[in-house]
Amino acid sequence: MNDLDALESQSVYILREAFNRLDRIGLLWSIGKDSNVLLWLVRKAFLGHVPFPVIHVDTHHKIPEMIEFRDRMAREWNLPLVIGENRPALDSGMGPDRGRVECCTALKTEGLKQVVADLKLTGVIAGIRRDEEGTRAKERVFSPRSETAEWDVRDQPPEFWDQFKTDFPPGTHLRIHPLLAWTELDVWRYIQRESIPLVSLYFATNGKRYRSLGCAPCTSPIESEANSVEEIIAELETTRIAERAGRAQDRASEDAFERLRVGGYM
Repeated sequence: MNDLDALESQSVYILREAFNRLDRIGLLWSIGKDSNVLLWLVRKAFLGHVPFPVIHVDTHHKIPEMIEFRDRMAREWNLPLVIGENRPALDSGMGPDRGRVECCTALKTEGLKQVVADLKLTGVIAGIRRDEEGTRAKERVFSPRSETAEWDVRDQPPEFWDQFKTDFPPGTHLRIHPLLAWTELDVWRYIQRESIPLVSLYFATNGKRYRSLGCAPCTSPIESEANSVEEIIAELETTRIAERAGRAQDRASEDAFERLRVGGYM
């Protein structure tokens, strides 16, 4: 068993454990590379079937290619897609001009909370990784939240030797992170091995490509000539640029991203 086999096996185990232990769960699908890998793993874990809602929180500020990809793959893979949104905030004109953190909180965090409440979910599966950003390194695979999804970073259960706590008091909301041990290079090597479909934005056009995808006003491409998975892997093996360097909300203040996650951000 090589490294990718071991990571795949662990993630499949986590997904099946979550499905077995929790009453009602959903899968968060951001359309990015990590959540596409996660969706691929779900289909592997359940023999081509996705046995819970696939949730996309639509801020109505996404790059058009992302929405086209979402709708096409939902049809091709027959996904139980649920599109959530914070309609009152959108109707009020909420956008990044009111502040990056404020916009993310209203359109992403509150939008997700509304979907969780509507579907009465006890857990949400998300495709975050520890190496992506410092705050995410503090997460657990099975991470308890309050009933309203707030995260107490100081009150997280220990997880040793793949022993995960899944029994929590009533009212606890769980975030499940099957990709937590993966790195960015692991993700791309797995995409290469499995031929996983991706949004075209990841591949260079006119000397630029997106390394991390978010809302159009808050996400910038990087300079790159990599227009294949093989070339992206080669680029990542030498780069010193942070993965989320093009995400504006991460630069809003030193603790902006942690404040977002404490409040229930995805």
